Amino acid sequence: MSIKQWPEALRPREKLLAQGAATLSDAELLAIFLRTGIPGLDAVGLAQSILNRFGSLAQLFAADQQQFCESQGLGPAKFVQLQAVLEMGRRYLKADLLTRPSLTSPADTRQFLLAQMSGLKSEQFGCIWLNAQHQVIKFETLFNGTIDSAAVYPREVVAAALGCNAAAVILAHNHPSGIAEPSQADQMITQRLEKALQTIDVRLLDHMVVGQGIVVSFAERGLL
Repeated sequence: MSIKQWPEALRPREKLLAQGAATLSDAELLAIFLRTGIPGLDAVGLAQSILNRFGSLAQLFAADQQQFCESQGLGPAKFVQLQAVLEMGRRYLKADLLTRPSLTSPADTRQFLLAQMSGLKSEQFGCIWLNAQHQVIKFETLFNGTIDSAAVYPREVVAAALGCNAAAVILAHNHPSGIAEPSQADQMITQRLEKALQTIDVRLLDHMVVGQGIVVSFAERGLL
C-alpha cells in the first residue's frame, strides 16, 4: 500500500501540517526528505531501512558521500540536498545565538555546538566570545587537528580575545570519536588558557566537549 492510500492522519506530510514537526518519528521526517520510496518500499519503509543501516539520524548526517550513496534509494543529488539542509540549520542556529540577550548557562549553547561541531571528521577548537553582559560577539574556530598533537597556542587565543574586545569566553572542541568525555590533555589546555586569559581580564566561563549527540560541560563537572 502506498502512502497516498494511508489514512490522512497517518501520512507524514499531513501529520506534520496538522500536528507539527516535533510529533513525527525520525523515519517520518526522513521520509519527507526522501519524498519517494523504491520498488517494494514506500518512503517511510525506505527511511526506516536507512536508519537501521546507519543507526540514527545523527550518524546518517555525519556520513561522507561514499557512505551515504552506498545506501539504496540515496545518491549524489540527495547527498547535496542534505548538506544544504544541514548548513542552513547551522546558519540558523548561529544567527539565533547571536541574537540571544545573553548566555548564562551551559544549556544555552549545547544545541548550537552540536549543530556546529557534531559529526566533524577532524578535531576543531573554537571560542564563543562574549561581552560583559554575556551577549555573543561571535563564534570562531581557531585551531584544527588533534588537540594533544596539534598545539592550541594560548597567545593566539589571547590575541583573538583582544581582537574582538571580549570580556568572557566559552571554549569548545569536538571529539570525532563521538565520545565527549574530557581527556587529561583537554583539562591541561583548559588550565593553560584560563591562566593566559586572566592576564587580560577575560573570564573563562566554560569549556564544552562535543561528542555524538552529547556535549559535556567543564563547568558542570566542576573542572573549572
